[in-house]
Parts: sequence; C-alpha cells; structure tokens
Amino acid sequence: MPFAEVAVDSAAPEKTYTFSIPGSMTLVPGQAVWVPFGRGSQLTQGIVFNLVEQEPEFPLKPITSLLETQPLLSQATLRLARWLSDYYLTPLFDCAALFMPPGFRQRVRTAVALMPSRPGSAAALNDRQRQLLEYVGLTHAPRDMTELAQRFGRRIEAQVRSLIKAGHLLQVSQLERPRTGPKFVRRIAATALGLAADIATPQWSRRFRQRAVLEALRLTPDGVELGDLRSRAPGITAPVLESLEGEGLVRTWEERVVRDPLAHRSFQEGFAPPLTSDQTEAVRQIALSLADPSPAKAPFLLYGITGSGKTEVYLQALKECVARGKRGIVLVPEIALEPQTVARFSARFPGRVAVLHSGLTPGEAYDEWWRIRAGEFDVVVGPRSALFAPQPDLGLIVIDEEHEPTYKQQDPPPRYHARAVAMQMAQTSGPVLVLGSATPDVESYVHGLQHRLRILELPDRPTGGGAAHASGDRRGLPSVVVADLREELRSGNRSIFSRPLQSALVETLHRGQQAILFLNRRGAATFIQCRDCGAVVRCRRCESTMTYHSAQERLQCHQCNYRVGPPERCRECGSIRIKFLGAGTQRVATEVERFLPGIRVLRWDRDTTAARGAHQALLQQFSGHEADVLVGTQMVAKGLDLPSVTLVGVVNADVNLYLPDFRAAERTFQLLTQVAGRAGRGEHPGRVVIQTYTPDHYAIACAALQDYARFAHYELAFRRRLGYPPFQRLIRLLYADVDLTRARHEAEGYARLLGQARAGAGYDDVQVLGPTPGYFRRLRGRYRWQVILKGDGGQRLLEQHPPSRAWIVDPDPIQVL
Repeated sequence: MPFAEVAVDSAAPEKTYTFSIPGSMTLVPGQAVWVPFGRGSQLTQGIVFNLVEQEPEFPLKPITSLLETQPLLSQATLRLARWLSDYYLTPLFDCAALFMPPGFRQRVRTAVALMPSRPGSAAALNDRQRQLLEYVGLTHAPRDMTELAQRFGRRIEAQVRSLIKAGHLLQVSQLERPRTGPKFVRRIAATALGLAADIATPQWSRRFRQRAVLEALRLTPDGVELGDLRSRAPGITAPVLESLEGEGLVRTWEERVVRDPLAHRSFQEGFAPPLTSDQTEAVRQIALSLADPSPAKAPFLLYGITGSGKTEVYLQALKECVARGKRGIVLVPEIALEPQTVARFSARFPGRVAVLHSGLTPGEAYDEWWRIRAGEFDVVVGPRSALFAPQPDLGLIVIDEEHEPTYKQQDPPPRYHARAVAMQMAQTSGPVLVLGSATPDVESYVHGLQHRLRILELPDRPTGGGAAHASGDRRGLPSVVVADLREELRSGNRSIFSRPLQSALVETLHRGQQAILFLNRRGAATFIQCRDCGAVVRCRRCESTMTYHSAQERLQCHQCNYRVGPPERCRECGSIRIKFLGAGTQRVATEVERFLPGIRVLRWDRDTTAARGAHQALLQQFSGHEADVLVGTQMVAKGLDLPSVTLVGVVNADVNLYLPDFRAAERTFQLLTQVAGRAGRGEHPGRVVIQTYTPDHYAIACAALQDYARFAHYELAFRRRLGYPPFQRLIRLLYADVDLTRARHEAEGYARLLGQARAGAGYDDVQVLGPTPGYFRRLRGRYRWQVILKGDGGQRLLEQHPPSRAWIVDPDPIQVL
C-alpha cells in the first residue's frame, strides 16, 4: 500500500510529512488534501508531492479528505516548487501555493462557544470574564479567537483558557470561509406556454403582477437575471414567481457568471508594422528556439535602446509561438503598464489575452485563473505573480524591463525573483525565455557575456518618423543636456527648475507638444524642520522623516503610512519657526503651474493611482492630450510609449544615488536612461534635461550619453572590487523586535554562531558581515538588525545552522537598506 508525502500549510521544519492513504481514496501527486497535523491533529491543508511504498517505522495518521478530485499541480510544477523551496529557503507548501488558484488557501481557526450545560454560579468570575461571556452569548454561532482579540485585546486568551477550564466555554475549530469561488446568478425565462399565453384576457387583469412578469420576459425570450427582472417589474415577490413556475409559464435556473476584468474595455484590431533588419533577426532567432524540441534552451537577452521596438519583437515572437500550438506569458514590472501592454497584445490577439494581477477583484482573479487553466487564452499579461499562471502548453515567457526591482518578491515569502524562476523554468520545462531591457541588470549582462544568455541587440530606433533623423543622435535617441545645479545656485537661481529646463518647457509647450517631469519623491515637502533648534519631524514608529502632502494637508510616513497633521510649533523647543523643505511631485506640479499659468498638469504617483482603474484613466488622459505636462515618480519611467512627448526633465537626479546600497548607482542610471527614453518616440525629436549636483558621477555621465556599455564597465569594476553580485552571492538575514536591546543581542548572538561555525568548518567561500542596524533602523515600531552572508557558501552555512523563525531570510536581496 502506498503512502503519501505531503507538504503541509505549517511553519514546521520538514518539507514533507508522511501520511497513510485510506483504502477508499485514490491519490496522485499534485492533489490538494486535508490532513490532521500537529498537536491536537488540527485539520490542515496539504499538497501531495510523492507516493512511496515503504512504510515508516513510526505510526502514521491517515489523510482526512481530498480538496479536489483532480491534481492541481503537474509533476513539472512540483519540481519547480521544490527548487523554489531549496533555493529561497522557504517552506515547501508556501512555494507550491504560488501555483494554486485564488482563494485556495484556507486555515482552520479556533473559536469558542457557550458550554450547553454551564456551571450555575458565576460569582467567581471577574468583570472581564463576565463581559466576555456576555459577548459570546450574543449569538448562537461560535466566536472566532481573532475577533475576540480585536475586541478585548490579545491578553484575552488567558481569560478564555480559564473559562474553558471552568466549564463556561467550549473550544471548537472552524474552517475559514473561502475568500472567493465561482459566481452563480438565478435566471428566469418564459416557457413556450408562457409566451403563448393570452394575458389580455380579464382573468389576467386580477393577476397584474404575474402579467407584468410575462410582459417583461417576452421582451427577452432568452431570459434575464432575476435581479434585472425585479428592477423592470417592481413589486415582484417569490410567491408570484412560484405560482408562474408551478403553472409551467416560466422556468428558472442557476447560471455561472464569468467575471471578466477586460469586459468593459474595447480594443481596435492592429496590424504589424514592417520590421527593421535587427528586429527581423531577433524574431528569427527566437523562432528557431521555439522550433527546437530540446527541453532546455538558453534564454535570450533582448538588449535594445529605448524606443527600438522590443514590444514588436515580443508580439511577433508570440505569433510564432501560437502558430506552433503553444501559448505565452508576458510579465510587466508594474500594474501601471498593464493597460498599455494589454491594449497592444489584444490588438493582435483579440479576445485571447488574459490579465492576472493584484488589482483584480478576488472573483475576477478566480475566474481568470480557471479560464487560463482551461486553455482559453494565447497570452497572460501581468506582474511577477502572473509567472505562476496555469498556462497550458507554455512555449514563451517574456519579461519586459527585466532590470526592474519589482520583479523581486519581498513579503510574504518565498522572496523569489521572477527572472530567476523563469530561467529555471526555461532550463527544465522547455519554454523559450526572452528578457528585454534597454538597461539590463548588470548580472544579466554578465550572463550574456558568459553565453548563459544569448544577446539579441536592437541598437537603433526605427526610422519611420522624423525624430530619428532630427535628434542629432544616429540611434534616434533624444539629445541630453546636464544642468549643474551648483552653477544654478551660484548664478542666483533658487527655483527648482534650472534655466535650461525652464526654456525647454516654454519652447515645448509653445509648439503644442507634451513634457514629462520626473522626480522620484512624492509629496510637497520631504521633511519639516525647526529653524531655531534644528529638530526634524519624524515618524513615531519608524524614525524616518515625515513627508508633507499638501493636497491632504497631512504629514505621512512613506514607510508605514502613519499620518498626522502638520505641527504649528516645534515639539522640542516650542518655536513657531517651522520650515517645509525639500521637494516632491506635489511641489513640482505646483511650481510648474506657477511658472506657466494656464497649462494643464497631471500627476502620476502612488497618491493619485490608489483607486481602481486610476492608472488606465491617467494614461488615457495624457495620451489623449488632455494635459500638457505629466509630473511623476518612477512610474513614468517604465515602458510608456507616448509619441507626443518631446521633453523630459529630471528635477533631481541625485535622489537615490547616495543611498548606502550597492545597487544605488545602477538604479540611478537605469531610471535616468529609461525616463529619458520617453522623449522623441513620435515624429518630433526629443530632448532631455537632467538636473544634478554631481554631474561627474559615472552613473549620471553615462546616462547623459545613454551609453550602457560604458556604465557596465564602471559598475562591474566597482562590484568586482568589493565582491558584490554577480561576482559573489548575497543572502540577507534580518531580525526585528520592538525592543532595541533584544534585537541587537539576538543579531549579535546569531552572527557570532555563524562566524564560529564558518571558522570551525574552514569555509573560505563565505563571509559573515555584521550585525549592523538597518538603514531604516526602526520600521513600523520594530528595531531592525541585519547580517549579510557573502559568498557561494552562505546557503550551506544556513542549512547547517538555520535561524529561528523570527528571522527574515532573503537570498539574492534586491537592496540591503
């Protein structure tokens, strides 16, 4: 008799646990099950990973029941989940859950109810216990412990245990309600008898409600939703409908409704433009790989300058993929890019494009997932999580703007990078992987030089318009001016706009063209300071400076979202001389309107895009020329194609350049180059003004030249000298606690343990760095200390000496702040 190795939804240390299979149950790997687990054998979700014949020497618990009769995960998916678990040091169930349908994950919650036969006297109870019993008794249904903790505080658990022991309360287990599932609506239609009935006779005059129903249904012979019928014929009650159904005049039935996130959008069919010779060669190489039957294929790095037509290569490659009976997944770095990307792909593949992202309602995500699994779509578009969509016959994966840090998952674990997972999929499951960027991650660039990636180059913009010839750059890129803000100050210019940017704005708007102003900071003032004692207003939970948002007249912490009104007096010295300093996108928008009265300004940042559909609305407004200037954060730097934009102004290029993070220079270069690439993508040449206090820094100088190879030369020399990726692997270990002393002692103790273990084993392929306080020393009320493992031996060291569950383990961190 076989036994099942099951990954359970628990923080338990083992990857899988063995369970017996009841004789009546048929089981295969990939199925989801309920199993008894842990102390008290609590019902827990699990996923079957393997069936084994050899019975363990210890007694086994039987699987309780199946969640689904068919396996949800294939053998290839199970192997990928194991790889994720091993590489990212994460429980196996958490990795497998990435591939499961929305709403799948359920837990059993502890609840309490009044004991049917309670002790007669409550004299020994305290006031808190009496209040608790009164609250539990308000309903016949058990009260969830989470609900009780929210109402009475977390210390209520001790009181609950005491009442259970005294026989006043009964502890029960409850299954969480599913967050989502299929949606059904009740429909009604007239039968042939109902359609033929003569409702003009006198007997129907006394049954005016029944007659109203039949009159409404005759307008829609295929039937209507019951809710729609009630809106058309008010006063309809259940007895009225039951009488008609009993007479055979109407019929009702349940019908499943598909919640389509694209139902409200329409797309015009598009046609492929002529390809350049470089685009043609790129498509040819990808097509050859698609035709290759071998399961492991070397991925492609499509390195093309901004505006060179990478998206057209993706579209043509997907066409080749679909022609071979395969399907694709296209990842974008931000939900903000989804509307534009979906529109372009829907124009070529009408009705065959699915979307998956966190902006969908739970019901939309549920229906879309199951429709993808059923093979209804040629391509799935979405951010990093869309990589785990159940796309059958997967032949092509595209990661657009592959350098973007948003492809790295932070919380909750597993803290995977979509690029690394996609490369594993390409090497084991057979899809062709295309990574696209004008500013590739230097790690991807090195992989290309090492032939682990095949580099396809698009060195020029297509010459269909006049911009490519008029810009002065043979590649068709916009011309770039670097404005030295030190010189601006010396000459008496105190504005946030340099003189070159001011004149460029005036000329651009005078011609009826559009401009983008980029500043990677939100708000109107980035910090508030007392002019007398120098105190700065900081978040009480994070110790980071509070940002002033003028629209809401509030100070906001951009780390934990704590909000408070601006102070009238200094909290330290009582002075009223409070100064609002620094600039964010709100202030930039205000200053533009003050500088050029009457112009139309849009702002695109997290504050203006919180509402559902806001990204699409803003994009439509600006692309429809309903505004002259778009002010935004990094959202405006990512892949937008706006032909009317001829000017890009970078208000402050130094914002992130000097953060204590080894990727700071690379991130600055990428942002500057990408946002500069928004200019001159139409008929008119583009120009860019970069404002900076450090024009000689290699990241800014190379961005001004739009010279990726030169930047990579400098950046890789820096990384090699200090042993940063791609030359050595990093694993970041983070510990946080509300108590500063406890956080420091825990970090010091574990770092000491790892250091001693490294020395004792003689590992020379790993260094233990730290512990050190995090750059944000206190975040959301918790003090943060970190340890960095540098070198290929870091994972081996952690496997031999794993940290406690309180530690955050982040392999290949995207930042170390």
